[in-house]
Amino acid sequence: MSQDPDTSFGSLTPEFMLDALEEAGLHGDGRLLQLNSYENRVLQVHLEDGRVAVAKFYRPGRWSDAQILEEHAFAAELAEAEVPVAAPWQLGDSTLRHFKGQRFAVTPRQGGRAPELEDPEVLSWIGRYLARIHTVGRARPFDTRLRWDSAEPGRTAHRWLIEHESLPPELLAGWNDVTLRCLDRIDQAFAAVPDLRTQRLHGDCHPGNILWTPDKGPHFVDLDDAVMGPAVQDLWMLLSGDALSMRRQLECVLEGYEEMAEFDRRELALIEPLRTLRMIHHSAWLARRWGDPAFPLAFPWFGTPNYWSDQTVKLREQLEAMEPTDLEPSTSPTDDEEDYKFWDM
Repeated sequence: MSQDPDTSFGSLTPEFMLDALEEAGLHGDGRLLQLNSYENRVLQVHLEDGRVAVAKFYRPGRWSDAQILEEHAFAAELAEAEVPVAAPWQLGDSTLRHFKGQRFAVTPRQGGRAPELEDPEVLSWIGRYLARIHTVGRARPFDTRLRWDSAEPGRTAHRWLIEHESLPPELLAGWNDVTLRCLDRIDQAFAAVPDLRTQRLHGDCHPGNILWTPDKGPHFVDLDDAVMGPAVQDLWMLLSGDALSMRRQLECVLEGYEEMAEFDRRELALIEPLRTLRMIHHSAWLARRWGDPAFPLAFPWFGTPNYWSDQTVKLREQLEAMEPTDLEPSTSPTDDEEDYKFWDM
């Protein structure tokens, strides 16, 4: 399978990373813990002064220095506004350090566990903090980071997969046809929300990027995928289960969000288009990273005929889910009628 050049970290060893931290004035006491991350290399480091830090070594060639520094500046603004995020430390004259061709940043370790998203109060609490993130995010735009307000990220992913012959020839036509139809439908969905407001976002606000403590609530980590886009992009990945469960979860998130900021409910019609966009983008992400030895080990099912056949089926389902008529309740009203208002709440 073809992949982008320069996607592997090669000789990025624990010794190399410790040397980089030493050069930045951060002296480890020898205790290291590799943290779960496929896109970057991340480790927890105990320092001699008693602090515990998290060092992130950025994948070569993915972001420019300017894009990374915009992410860091956003995190610093959020921290200044007392929004609980993991903001990089200043290391000398910058938050981004270079060492022998690698780039890295360091944040304080944040404790916590996964949030209990079945708890309405937890969802409302997260909603309040997301509103605070977005309030800061609206103060100014990103200049260099990606935009997530059209089908363009999906079209870029689609072109890459086609150009690099990532699909089995016998499955290409079916996948290509449904993908192009989905991308057209995504553009139509965005066009159907005139004057859509975009702002700086977390961008990848799934439960794994939220650490929870009972006394302090949520703490948001990993702004690596921060983008410009609609507010709903930071909401929909918190929803799971069947349609009724997602309706109830969404109500709780929005209850908290709207205590702190206004939310344009027209954006709810973008949830399925954004989900579809992520699916297409994810396939290309895996294909691009296949040269990194960590990826075939972690995703052995990727790239097989079964994978692409399944993706084709799922995209056909998403094409149906993105139809405007599908935003209406499909279940007959009951005594709990309010629970059957979904994306058109």
